[in-house]
Amino acid sequence: MNRLMQNAESHTTGRFAQATRFLSELDAETTASLISAAADLVLVIDEGGVIRDAAFGSEELLSQGYPQWVGKTWAQTVTKDSRPKVDAMLRDLGNGKGARWRHLNHATQDGSELPLSFSVVAVPPANSPSADKASGRPLALAFGRDLRPQAALQQKLVAAQAAMERDFWRLRHAESRYRLLFQVTSEALLIMDASTEKLEEGNPAAHSLFGENMVRTGWSMAESLTPASYASVRQLFSGLRSSGRANPLKVHFSDGRPNMTLSVSMFRQEETSHFLLRFTHMESNVVNAAGNSRQLLADVMESAPDAFVVTDMAGTILTANRAFLQLAQVSNEALVCGESLERWLGRAGVDLSVLISNLRQRDVVRLFATRMKGDYGSVADVEISAVAVTSGEQKCLGFTIREIGLRLGNETKPSKELPRSTDEMTELVGRVPLKDIVRETTDLIEQLCIQAALNLTGDNRASAAEMLGLSRQSLYVKLRRFGMGDLAGESED
Repeated sequence: MNRLMQNAESHTTGRFAQATRFLSELDAETTASLISAAADLVLVIDEGGVIRDAAFGSEELLSQGYPQWVGKTWAQTVTKDSRPKVDAMLRDLGNGKGARWRHLNHATQDGSELPLSFSVVAVPPANSPSADKASGRPLALAFGRDLRPQAALQQKLVAAQAAMERDFWRLRHAESRYRLLFQVTSEALLIMDASTEKLEEGNPAAHSLFGENMVRTGWSMAESLTPASYASVRQLFSGLRSSGRANPLKVHFSDGRPNMTLSVSMFRQEETSHFLLRFTHMESNVVNAAGNSRQLLADVMESAPDAFVVTDMAGTILTANRAFLQLAQVSNEALVCGESLERWLGRAGVDLSVLISNLRQRDVVRLFATRMKGDYGSVADVEISAVAVTSGEQKCLGFTIREIGLRLGNETKPSKELPRSTDEMTELVGRVPLKDIVRETTDLIEQLCIQAALNLTGDNRASAAEMLGLSRQSLYVKLRRFGMGDLAGESED
């Protein structure tokens, strides 16, 4: 009976009930193995706080050089903030107080910290085979548990909490923006449950459209729409549930108000599907579509590879795209606005007057050939197509200018090369003055006739001069002027 009562009392204190019976026969090696297995790290401490021995239950701790702590005081192996805890644990041990787990941070070789939880147990010298018999000082065992897995878990928890906090505030900000847009938009917006088609929320514009009756329970759009429109809306909902998409629908109101366009989209929130209904005036849709089309056209013209210019009816530039600025060799549009297009065309006072005159008569000019001059001296062969816009608030002229100098098959002729056909001669009209065309054409005919006479006479210049009706002296002058034949040693008499 007494033994049973002692066992019960020992179990209430957390100790072995029959330690003498079962553990008294253990030798030192077995005891050391049990102690090493009981913790990740066990230190043997003397009464001066010096580490006399150490046992490591983890190969990682053993491989990182922690056995070098042996011979140092326990306080030397911990960080500065943990030293008061070591002193307190040794002091409590000397006062006979019970063991208490304390968190200590040990300094490591790489400058980091090793978190360990220690509990110190006093070992009387008379009962310990490992007692320091020479000095008679009592020894103590410090049991340490590696807290790094727990610290890593705590760090993950803190990171998860921080991420949840960031997500929470991001959602709060998104909700605030949604609420603001939902309230201030001029379009009527309704949110309905996709399964029951019951109204969940509406913005102020929707309240103005459908009236304050929509706030009461059981409100339905059937009260505001004609039966045919409401049936079409129900059919629209069914198609949206099955396919996930729906085209805008024109709805009619029962009180005769102007028709509106209904656009419906479906979204999911908290495992529930919802409909977002947007009512817009049909006129605003047309205006927005037209505005978007005009903006799209303006963007295309701005990025087009051909130069495009808009002028007033007198040829003063109102706007121009980037390609025109490159041909004109100017840096920005402000430098050409307000200037006459004539400044950059090949023949000042001629080309623009011809273009404007034809536009006034026929409204359209196609493939007008001329040249365009840049501010830094560049010259490019171009074709101009133009149109006159006489309707609208402001009359204007539009010019499309295409550079043709690099066209395939359009070989660039030397500046002094003469045309070889009627078509090539015609191309010079409008680019070269008439007197120059006549002079160069006359020279060409003379060269051809002289060359033919020399070929017929076997390069006999006297016979060729007689055939052409020229004196030998005149023939030699023309040969020198045209650079024909070798006249070295020839006599002009």
